[in-house]
Amino acid sequence: MKFGDWLGLLGLTASLALLWSLRGGVILVFAAVVLAMALCTLVGAVRQRLGCGRPPALLLSLLAVLLVVLVALTTILPPFFGQFAQLLQKLPESADRLVELVQTAMTSVSRMLYGSQEAGLGWLRQNLTPGPEARGALASSLSGGLLRLLGLAGNLGAGLLQTLFVVAVALMIAVQPQAYREVAVLLVPSFYRRRFRQVLLQCGEALSAWMVGVLISSLCVGILAAIGLSLLGVKLVAANAVLAGVLNIIPNIGPTLSTLFPMSVALLQDPWKALAVLVLYIIVQNLESYLITPSVMHHQVALLPGLTLTAQLLFTLVFGPLGLLLALPLAVCLQVIVREVLIHDVLDGWKRRPRLERLGP
Repeated sequence: MKFGDWLGLLGLTASLALLWSLRGGVILVFAAVVLAMALCTLVGAVRQRLGCGRPPALLLSLLAVLLVVLVALTTILPPFFGQFAQLLQKLPESADRLVELVQTAMTSVSRMLYGSQEAGLGWLRQNLTPGPEARGALASSLSGGLLRLLGLAGNLGAGLLQTLFVVAVALMIAVQPQAYREVAVLLVPSFYRRRFRQVLLQCGEALSAWMVGVLISSLCVGILAAIGLSLLGVKLVAANAVLAGVLNIIPNIGPTLSTLFPMSVALLQDPWKALAVLVLYIIVQNLESYLITPSVMHHQVALLPGLTLTAQLLFTLVFGPLGLLLALPLAVCLQVIVREVLIHDVLDGWKRRPRLERLGP
């Protein structure tokens, strides 16, 4: 390699190391891009419906978003936060109730099999069921872990600043999306800029399709959960329905977490209701997976479940809880880039080289 090649390799290595050290800021910028794409999708829908220019469509879109936020702040969020606080308070009680049910079940099985509750499974019951202090500590740890995972426990000031940064950058990008796209295009070599512009457009279309599909799917899941919980007579319906809709954005992990809260509430009312809630959420998730999602996301980039779960794990390890929330849009963009750049432009363009003849003995 020549000196210029070594210098370029050194610059690439230094750039990658800098990006790794600034990965927290990089994920915030990507969150702003996702939010800007959501706003641009809304602007495009308004322009298509009203036939107006981009500035009035952007203004109408911002007013609509502001109206939705104000309605949510005044009518939806206050009861949600109140009921969510009650949910967190009920988690330790539900853990104690679950332990009591396990002890009762083990006692019944021991009496049925061995004729005495102290024989047979008695040693297993004593070893598997912790004392009251351990149960309280376990429940408190569970509540704290859920709070940290949901991003509700931490530095609220830093979280507010990060939110303001994401919103501000998203608004700037939404005002001039083409200008910012051209800035990204200039970062690649000149011979590849036209093709890279097409790849960026495909990433934007894939993100728009994903966001529209997830919004419709989450609304359907929240409504179905609210109807089912109301029919079962489970308390705190509003908080559980909102959680079911919001956590539906996170594949695999989100639906599991959303099931935990209503089951905890139902367990304090009646054990059979907890099982009924589990069956309800399984039915809702199957409807979402096999009926709702295929109907609203037929234009979305198809992601294999194994790749989705792997992306969630990797992005969470690298970027933290925000990486888990943005794992799917990151995976959507990476799949488009890998398919178009690596596979289509690089690997498919390779030609089989002729076999070199051996020269000499």
